[in-house]
Amino acid sequence: MGPGELEMLLGGTVRSVEDVEVLMEMGLDFGEVSIRDVEEFRENLARYREVVKGSRFFYLCHGPQEGDPNNLHSLEHVYLPKLMEIIPFVNALGSKLLTIHLWMDSRFVTEEAIAYKVGFLRRLLELAINHNVDLHIENLSETSDDLSPVFEALPQLGLTMDVGHAQLLTRENRSLEFIRCFPERIRHVHIHDNLGGSSYKDDLHLPLGQGIIDFTAVFRALAAIGFQGTMTVELTTEQIAQCLDYVRNQLESSGLYQGRNKHEQ
Repeated sequence: MGPGELEMLLGGTVRSVEDVEVLMEMGLDFGEVSIRDVEEFRENLARYREVVKGSRFFYLCHGPQEGDPNNLHSLEHVYLPKLMEIIPFVNALGSKLLTIHLWMDSRFVTEEAIAYKVGFLRRLLELAINHNVDLHIENLSETSDDLSPVFEALPQLGLTMDVGHAQLLTRENRSLEFIRCFPERIRHVHIHDNLGGSSYKDDLHLPLGQGIIDFTAVFRALAAIGFQGTMTVELTTEQIAQCLDYVRNQLESSGLYQGRNKHEQ
């Protein structure tokens, strides 16, 4: 890339060590490890490190689901300890970024729970910073009005902008709203397609091009703010293979991505 050109890195979801090998063969830059079970993740750390040894392929991490978003007891005594246990392992993997779910939509989450979650994030951020991990919250169905107070209270919190989630419970994809309101917070992006809808059941995670999302508009808006972060195609490896040419073409035409193979020597 020449001086002044944007640099964005493209990766895919990792659910197993075997997925890493497939993503590397596709020429992707990184894998985002989906951590469903803490013990299983810990046991596989050495294998994850070994498979990328000598390459430029790297990892990001995605935490588990939060459970009932209004159950403060479960959040405090189940979810928070689980995330605190994960963060040192994220660092041990060499990952610099952890994305978590913490629903903040005021239409569905109580005011008490939202206030609690700001404190929850403050404690988690302290641990993440100590382990050199960049902590991000992922949008679910929130509006910018839901997220603004959270970011104002927590200057070091990042936003993983999920373009698929941003198509739900709305007429216009909220990604454009987030890009306008939080350009400095968006350092990581998830992409997958859907048909819109008003329920979590509509979060279909379709290959790009099989739904209604206007990715051209989103990618151009990201290019306009000089986005130079990471972007995960949040699909199975089989689905990624189906749409990877489409994704690369869309990104390259927007000026975001030059398709370089980072993991080759």
